[in-house]
Amino acid sequence: MVFAIVVAIVTLVVIAAAVAAFFIIRSRNEGAVGKPRGGRDVVKSIDHISALPSHGRPSVSPTPSISTSSVRTAPSSTTGRPSETVHSRFVAVGVLATVVFGALTAKLWSMQVLSSGSYKNEALQNKYTTVATPAPRGLVYDANGVLLVKNRTVLTVLADASVAENHDVIQRLSAVLGIPYNIVSLRIQNQSSGAQSQRVVAADARQRDVAFIAEHSDAFEGVTVQERTVREYPYGALAAHVLGYTGTVSEEELLTVPENRVIELGDTVGKSGIEAYYDNMLAGEHGQRRVIVDSQGRVVEVESETQATRGNDVHLTINAAVQYIADLELANLIAPEGVIGKGRGVGGAVVAMDVTDGSIIAMASYPTFDPTTFTGGIAQDVWDLYSTEESYYPLLNRAISGTYPAASTYKAYTSLAGLKYGFADDKKKWNCEGSWDGFNSGDWQNCWDLGGHGEIDLFRGIRVSCDVVFYEIAKDFFYAGVTQGGSISDTALQEEIAKFGFGQQTGIDLSGEEAGRIPTPEWKVQHWVDVPTEGYWRGGDLTNLVIGQGDCLITPLQNAVGYAAVATGNLMRPHLLKEVRNTEDQPVVTFEPEVVSVPDVKPEHYKQVRTALNYVGVDSDAVVNAFEEWGVDVMTVGSKTGTGEVAGKGDVAWYVCYYPFDKPKYVVSTCIEQGGGGAIIAGPVGAHVMGALISADRGDLTDVGWVAGSSGKSVALGTTGAEARTD
Repeated sequence: MVFAIVVAIVTLVVIAAAVAAFFIIRSRNEGAVGKPRGGRDVVKSIDHISALPSHGRPSVSPTPSISTSSVRTAPSSTTGRPSETVHSRFVAVGVLATVVFGALTAKLWSMQVLSSGSYKNEALQNKYTTVATPAPRGLVYDANGVLLVKNRTVLTVLADASVAENHDVIQRLSAVLGIPYNIVSLRIQNQSSGAQSQRVVAADARQRDVAFIAEHSDAFEGVTVQERTVREYPYGALAAHVLGYTGTVSEEELLTVPENRVIELGDTVGKSGIEAYYDNMLAGEHGQRRVIVDSQGRVVEVESETQATRGNDVHLTINAAVQYIADLELANLIAPEGVIGKGRGVGGAVVAMDVTDGSIIAMASYPTFDPTTFTGGIAQDVWDLYSTEESYYPLLNRAISGTYPAASTYKAYTSLAGLKYGFADDKKKWNCEGSWDGFNSGDWQNCWDLGGHGEIDLFRGIRVSCDVVFYEIAKDFFYAGVTQGGSISDTALQEEIAKFGFGQQTGIDLSGEEAGRIPTPEWKVQHWVDVPTEGYWRGGDLTNLVIGQGDCLITPLQNAVGYAAVATGNLMRPHLLKEVRNTEDQPVVTFEPEVVSVPDVKPEHYKQVRTALNYVGVDSDAVVNAFEEWGVDVMTVGSKTGTGEVAGKGDVAWYVCYYPFDKPKYVVSTCIEQGGGGAIIAGPVGAHVMGALISADRGDLTDVGWVAGSSGKSVALGTTGAEARTD
């Protein structure tokens, strides 16, 4: 670069000197031309001519008399002699030619000698281009090595960018592959994978079509066939919301690529579930194709190629056999004929967790979808089907993103709160007459059992889920608040509930988790900011909250984590990752259990609540029978039912249980949206999944089957009430 600058300066100096010399020479020539020597011109003058007549004709003297004399003349207006003028012009042309050829010589010397290296490098850079080739993604296994997500090798027809200008080749591809001409043309013109990258014409071509192209390669100039991989889910919709799906990276996603992740246009990336959360682990390293391109950027030759490296394998905590039971239970209950509305409820979720380390053993959500539908891009009509109210949104993971009133399952947490502040103990009793107006406001609140439970203590209040017992506890919290003249926080009840993970995300390794809501006086003011009169906190807000109604919202996962804490005393962080293994099957990442917190609850208070939970299932024939189908004694289980009311919709059915009662290992949280009574509807589902967990633990359950995705069809829900309600 420095040499080029020096040469340019020297060239300019030479040109300037040459131009200056040209004008000096020209000036001198113009001064010399037409100037006489000594200031005079020498001319010859004729003195006379003899003209005497001869024989009647004039005669001319043969020798005229000529004399020379010096005569001073006026300055001449001519430029002098022609020879001198021509000579000066030749001199000027010579100087100009010297300047021009000198400049060209200097420039050529600069380019060929001084800058030859840099120009050579630039030429090579223009000639060679490196193009990334996609890498196969890592595989996904369950905790026992069952393959849940694999790669399927497909024959992919690729075309160079230049084929877009070849009408004949496009027409032949259209005829052989059975793809409309305009579609083939658009795919070849698509530059989303880079200007020099080969364009995918057919991602899963038939063997016979590929064979024809290979046999007639001369007729398909610029067309090649490669073996590539696409995602395949061997069990259909099994654990679909956990696994997620993949798709082509979008321009928006390219703007937020992690620092340690390389993503090219056209790459396949995880869009949801584990595929998205651990995309960085599952994604492999691109291969490289070094190609030679012409002046228009078209590939004319492949110089070298390195193979792509497959991504790491992800091993989950999921047990595929238990997951299969959970998926089937929901599908058979909600859509027994593949149509929502012909069963009970319109949606639901089940979460099974190991309470000792937070491992998620099963997570099912219904309606569901088959991730294979998204392989190679989802059709618009299918996407529209998944996004309608009639289909009840199959892409929604209700286990972590569905929020529902907690109903009577909240009573385990609010019982512990009442015990802590002395508003309940092992001796105190209340009287339930089926309805209650403890604030003397005239606004009566009913117990679910309108006939009343009579005199009742906390143990029986939890067991039979008496609402009046908890109305009384909430009333004590309200009047003990500082705004009512008491000495405790106005949100003391909410603070005790929050200790079990509500009102915040659990931190599971999935995206899209909802935090739920624990309503407080501050929240209510903000919520009703446009209607201040409705933002006033009343005692009725607490009596609604204490039984899991009103504005309280939770997720099925939160309830699983919360009951695991009630059962063990530790609030665990739930997780789906067991470990990550590289292509040599060596662990590179291992998940370590994490205790998020240890709620400050006295052991005797835990004991009181747990004892009551041990007897909840006994009072429901549906629950008892469901456990017996799996050979499980209901008295080895701690559980709680719940039936949540939602304005304008059917009741939400809840059942949460943990096993074994004396030394908990598993917890199962079940929620059926618009299902009806908790014990009757959600109870059997939860009991069957718990039975599957116990059976799998013994090694008796290993079968895994194919699960169908939702059809998207629905009819009006036949039954939405809570007939024979017991909670």
